Amino acid sequence: MFTDSHCHLNFPQLSANLPAIQEAMAQAQVTRAMVISCTMEEFPDVHALALRYDNLWCTVGVHPDTEHMTEPSVQDLVERAALPRVVGIGETGLDYYGMEERKGGRTVADMEWQRERFRTHIRAAQQCGKPLVIHTRAAHEDTIRILKEEGEDGSAGSARGVFHCFTESMDVAKQALDLGFYISFSGIVTFKSAQYLRDVAAFVPADRILIETDSPYLAPVPYRGKTNSPAYVPFVAQQVAQVRGMTVEAVAQLTSENFDRLFKEVVNG
Repeated sequence: MFTDSHCHLNFPQLSANLPAIQEAMAQAQVTRAMVISCTMEEFPDVHALALRYDNLWCTVGVHPDTEHMTEPSVQDLVERAALPRVVGIGETGLDYYGMEERKGGRTVADMEWQRERFRTHIRAAQQCGKPLVIHTRAAHEDTIRILKEEGEDGSAGSARGVFHCFTESMDVAKQALDLGFYISFSGIVTFKSAQYLRDVAAFVPADRILIETDSPYLAPVPYRGKTNSPAYVPFVAQQVAQVRGMTVEAVAQLTSENFDRLFKEVVNG
């Protein structure tokens, strides 16, 4: 019924409890989930989960905020994307958040390594024909600009993909949609302070909306502050249903169909 389009089941907060998590997912009617790669080093573990469980799929990529790890080439990504149950490239994108505190006072100009990594992922996605999973934080202008420069305009040859865990403005959502991307909402949409995000969730066209947990992070209300799990994605669906004037069941069906359409191999095997 429900599909969690973005989670990190290989992270230690979750990997030690996979049988219990699978049981909780079944009880919550969460029938599928996408396990997201953040480094090349962890990709074998991510891929192993997708091979082990028939309700999991995965991506290959290096998170934009990861440093001092293996830097992938286009060919590295394309080769791994050809493996069974690998259906997307990412998560990739840009993260300029907390330049002073988190990045030692570096400037946006110093983040050229992130921008080059992002371009590598875009080119790999275009080459293998699989969608991008985009992470953007405090960097939406460069994210949109680079996508456009790399030919991501929604036309033939574009990889397209999804802006995951969306926290940007309505204007950024419109720009992403204009490029052919989907928008995915996490537990943040349930937070009291996130009315602006609920407005975006009400606006996004029905055929471009996804839901996710980004677990183990960002647990939705009423579990905010606790370890998140794919079993909690129905709470995201409930909030989306409320702002869109739909039933939860309709949101579950809609977002699962959108997931299938974007990540075509899930449907095609």
